[in-house]
Amino acid sequence: MAIEPSSPGRSLNTSSLEALQDADQRKIMDAVDKLRRIGLNSVLQLPQLIVCGDQSSGKSSVLEAITQIPFPRKENLCTRFATEIVLRRGNTTSVKTKITPDKRRPTHEQDELEKFNASIKDFSEVPSLILEAARLMGLDGATTGSTKAFSRDVLSIEICGPDRPQLTLVDLPGLIHSENKSQSKDDVQLIRSLVEEYIRSERTIILAVISAKNDYANQIILQDCRRVDVKGSRTLGIITKPDFLRAGSDNERDWIELAQNRDVYFELGWHVLKNRTDDQLHCSFEERNQSEDLFFSKGSFRDLPQGVLGIESLRKRLSRLLNDHLKKELPDLKKELDRKWRETDVEFSRLGERRSTISEQRQYLMRVSMTTHDILRSAVQGHYEHSFFGAVDTHAAVDAAANIQRLRAVVQYLNLQFAERMRRYGHKYAIDRGHARRSGLSNGEVSVEDEAVSAPASSEEAPDEEFLASVLEDVCNGVDPLPQNITRPRAVDWVLRVLQRTRGRELPGNFNPMLISQLFWEQSEPWKALALAHIDRVGAACSRFVELVLQKVTTPEVWSRLLSLRVEGALSSALASSRAELGRIIEDKLRHPITYNHYYTTTVQKIRQKKYSGDLMRLTGSARIKVHEKNFLPGPGYSTTGYIDPQKLEVNMKDQIEQDMDKFSAEEALDCQTAYYKDELKYFIGVVTRQVIERHLVDTLPANIVSPMVIAGLSDEEISSIAAEPAEVTAQRDSLESRKRMLESGQEIFRLAMGGIR
Repeated sequence: MAIEPSSPGRSLNTSSLEALQDADQRKIMDAVDKLRRIGLNSVLQLPQLIVCGDQSSGKSSVLEAITQIPFPRKENLCTRFATEIVLRRGNTTSVKTKITPDKRRPTHEQDELEKFNASIKDFSEVPSLILEAARLMGLDGATTGSTKAFSRDVLSIEICGPDRPQLTLVDLPGLIHSENKSQSKDDVQLIRSLVEEYIRSERTIILAVISAKNDYANQIILQDCRRVDVKGSRTLGIITKPDFLRAGSDNERDWIELAQNRDVYFELGWHVLKNRTDDQLHCSFEERNQSEDLFFSKGSFRDLPQGVLGIESLRKRLSRLLNDHLKKELPDLKKELDRKWRETDVEFSRLGERRSTISEQRQYLMRVSMTTHDILRSAVQGHYEHSFFGAVDTHAAVDAAANIQRLRAVVQYLNLQFAERMRRYGHKYAIDRGHARRSGLSNGEVSVEDEAVSAPASSEEAPDEEFLASVLEDVCNGVDPLPQNITRPRAVDWVLRVLQRTRGRELPGNFNPMLISQLFWEQSEPWKALALAHIDRVGAACSRFVELVLQKVTTPEVWSRLLSLRVEGALSSALASSRAELGRIIEDKLRHPITYNHYYTTTVQKIRQKKYSGDLMRLTGSARIKVHEKNFLPGPGYSTTGYIDPQKLEVNMKDQIEQDMDKFSAEEALDCQTAYYKDELKYFIGVVTRQVIERHLVDTLPANIVSPMVIAGLSDEEISSIAAEPAEVTAQRDSLESRKRMLESGQEIFRLAMGGIR
């Protein structure tokens, strides 16, 4: 790249750029400049001017004419990286430069490029500054041995001064038609993708530069602009080098029609500039403008409107264009800014608190434990005021995932299900109701034992039976998990067979006290399996609930560590304790039957009373006789009256005596077992729900699951293993925190400087 010699009028006090901005625009442009200054251009698409075109189309000359800042410019020498010209208003005059490295570079190369920070005092130093930047980017093959022809790095030149407008213009490398010995296929693709990134932004005004030296139909930039800006609403075409056209030729007429917007149509239209020739490089900008005015005052171009000719009219045109464009884009920019802030805030919140040091990690876990403890305690007590509990889903089951956060309601529901399953499926044998008549009950009456062991399951319980069959078969040691329906005679036969095998020294008609034990143990065989299944269901509900709480109060990596390192162990321990407690209860059940509950004796007496009352009613009915008596009332004179024959009743009662003493004992033992079973069933349901479920699984949750006392007892190593955040999370947090501050600063800029924009 050639270094342009210094020219008169190129000091930092140049003021001709004021044409790009009038007083009405300054308020808007100030806000945009502040947004760019705080770095929001890395997050949002900010309004800017892009100068682009095919290679050697005169882009740098256009940018130079607009800004009056000299750039390295020479025929057949192209721009090899994007150059960002940042014009800012400031109290003092200064020029600063920096390089924004390509993020795909190695970290050490990015760090080296970011160190570049040069200041100059005169615009004549700009060319040498650009060459130095190219050297650092590795584009100076003569000194570095690099074969790179282009770079994705960006050189930013920030020019401040009291008379400067707030504006950004970007000069992009020229689009290459085909590869050659100095420009590879990769270079062609790199430049096209780089230009594409800039021009696709909806907030970018494209200054599409085409050279009159080449057929405009073959210039790539026109195709790209019409593709990304179909309506041409943000593209202004700029024709350069019109002095190369032969006056009066058809070619010149074609270009004039293009300038009149009659061929390639852009809503923003076209503009024509005359570049400095090679022998005019030493001329000042004033001399350049005079030469341009002279050219357009003669020949065919003089017939074009003056508003589309020359640099001075272009500045005024850009001024109006920028003003209209900014008024249109800034409201949407404000909305996008607010949306980005919300998205960033959500991402930042998901990371939780900073956890870089042991102190921060311990404090973080302590806060997590306190919140967790409060939620667990509220859930166990059934107080659902905390926001964690959310809304009730009445369409989902009580213990479904949608309602699992209300733990007390779930436990109550499961306990009630357990009690119902114990009543329906806790007995091995279900004695059918046909025995009522044989027990002396009249038709339609139901004995106490019927209610205890033979209540039929409703159709709604069919799925429950499937559950029991699938669960209990694994723990019943081969015992049928569902009750076996048997008749009263078969039940008596079962008792009789047990009686004969457990006989002791008792007299005939009596039974060994151990008989009740044997009968009860066999009849209550499913209890353990049902209780174990209930423990597992409640334990699973508690586990799902605790996991949901941890997911709510902490970050994914922390709750997963807590779950694996502490919580799963505590839950497993609680489950083991509950099973051990159940084991002790089952051991007590296997002892000799003991009860001091009057309910047992009352039940036995009710059974016998109903039995004898039934027998008496049946025998009385069979002792009835019919007698024809004289009737003195009007009518036929005689009526039939039924009486009980005492002698016949006495005979029937004698026939009722059971001669088989073993069968008599079996009948009595069956009734005693039924009464004892009912008494123990109520006790077992109560002791399992209170002593097993509540004591070991539910009540212990607040104290054992990540309570403050548990956290206080952890070592520094344990704290770090649970709460330390990965390096990538720390980097992500720093990035999001920086972005959030930047976006908040942007919101403040809009509030203060652009209060009228919504």
